[in-house]
Amino acid sequence: MKLTKNYYLIVLFIILSCSKKENFNPTNPNYEKAWYFFENGNEPEAFKYFNIAKNDFLQDKDSIGAGKSLMNSSIILLNAGDYFGSEESNIQALKYLKNADDHEYVFSVYNSIAISRKKLQDYKSALAWYEKALSASRDSLEKTKIRNNIAVALSKSKEYDQAIAVLEDLSNQPEYHQDLNTQSKIRDNLAFTKFLQNPSYHAEPELKQALSIREKENDLWGQNASHAHLSDYFHEKDPPQSLFHAEKMLEIASELGSVDDQLEALQKLVTLESSDHSKKYFLQYQKLNDSLQTARAKAKNQFALIRYETEKEKAENARKQNHILKQNIAIGVLTISLFGGFIGYKRRQKGLKQEKEIEVKNTQLKYSRRVHDIIANGLYHAMVEIQNNQELNKEIILNRIEKMYEDSRDIARDDFMELTEKDFAARLSEMLYSYQSSDQKVFVVENDQEKWNGISAAVQSEIYYILREAMVNMVKHSHASLTSVKIERSEKEVLLKYTDNGIGIEDLEKISASGIRNMENRIETIGGTVIFDKNPKGGLIITISVPIP
Repeated sequence: MKLTKNYYLIVLFIILSCSKKENFNPTNPNYEKAWYFFENGNEPEAFKYFNIAKNDFLQDKDSIGAGKSLMNSSIILLNAGDYFGSEESNIQALKYLKNADDHEYVFSVYNSIAISRKKLQDYKSALAWYEKALSASRDSLEKTKIRNNIAVALSKSKEYDQAIAVLEDLSNQPEYHQDLNTQSKIRDNLAFTKFLQNPSYHAEPELKQALSIREKENDLWGQNASHAHLSDYFHEKDPPQSLFHAEKMLEIASELGSVDDQLEALQKLVTLESSDHSKKYFLQYQKLNDSLQTARAKAKNQFALIRYETEKEKAENARKQNHILKQNIAIGVLTISLFGGFIGYKRRQKGLKQEKEIEVKNTQLKYSRRVHDIIANGLYHAMVEIQNNQELNKEIILNRIEKMYEDSRDIARDDFMELTEKDFAARLSEMLYSYQSSDQKVFVVENDQEKWNGISAAVQSEIYYILREAMVNMVKHSHASLTSVKIERSEKEVLLKYTDNGIGIEDLEKISASGIRNMENRIETIGGTVIFDKNPKGGLIITISVPIP
């Protein structure tokens, strides 16, 4: 499902608004260099000089110049997929754009943050920032576009009544009839939202009318969104038509160079095509997704290094000026640490007795889990691999059984560790995909090694066995044909979302299966949480949250 976004058009608008360089010192050579590189497509060099220009403006006490430099840096980060970095840069920009005359720049910052929040699927926060952008805007057409985006965010949050009310009101505004692009967006979003609210709603005429307008206007971004909506609309009603629109979406997204939209189109095609073609699209999806993650990770590292280098000299000067202050702080911290250490020692002594009492219980639980992981689920995993891959040769099977045998002999060792931190993402994906068969498709989304950096081997091991437990339950009980595992990471937690379209769990309030209890116990030991929900489309959703130390 994809509502009309036009992120890149909005970003282009922000860039154009940022190009107005009046009302602040235009003689900053580094700012001029930044714009030269930006306009010629060299974003790393542009980012570097925007950061240098920011420091120049601050030295000259030009707050607007500093704010605009940060705002333009945030746009570069947004385009590179570094949404948290973009938001951080925008928040800093707001500190320097406080005057009432800066409303044009403040609007751009609010709008950019809203886009970042929407990209991160935090629609509630995106709505709040869109409302701020709406208050800061002075242009009627601009306000109409922002309200359209508010309706999209409401629809994404399943607030369909509110979204429809906003879109119907927009369809009565003068701008709706004056601007065909705006008219097609509103018409398309309104029809699709009504369909989401009521699947029996006949949205086809309005969706195709919006597509017709976009084709006449040669609006490729709009056509891309229309084909996405039409594919979703026909998914259950008319699969061949749904397939046609998914193929058109992939074609246009490829022409636009929009990797995110290509991935979405490929996901649709995997579920709609026959098995042979589905495999082709699945492999194409995997390759494209891996390339995207690699490119974004490379860009994040590159911009982080640039920011570090440009701030290094400034930080060095500040470090010298605050040397004496830091010495005093260090002495204070040392004193507090010593006192805290003494208090901690006393408490530790008091708690040793309690720790010894629960040590035996924890040891028994630990060994029980290892037996479950190595012998029970290990054997079942091997059985699934043999069943799904009939070409698996005898030597590989014997090696895996031998490995389980050796691990079972080491169960009682305190230094026993099934997994290590190295290449965890690859091994986790390999395990998950091993449960895929001709009747059961498995998708692993956004599982790159960067997300696991800093996560201990012990926690990785628990996550591995939790997900393996879920996959075993899926094969044994759910009869699912589609299963996906998505991994996300924020500053505070790693979020894993397991979804299948199987028979689900009849009564979530009375979950008692040993495998489910084992998952709950495991996640509790690493300080995380697990939530079991019914999939609205049938099946099960398991949301696992693990805090980052």
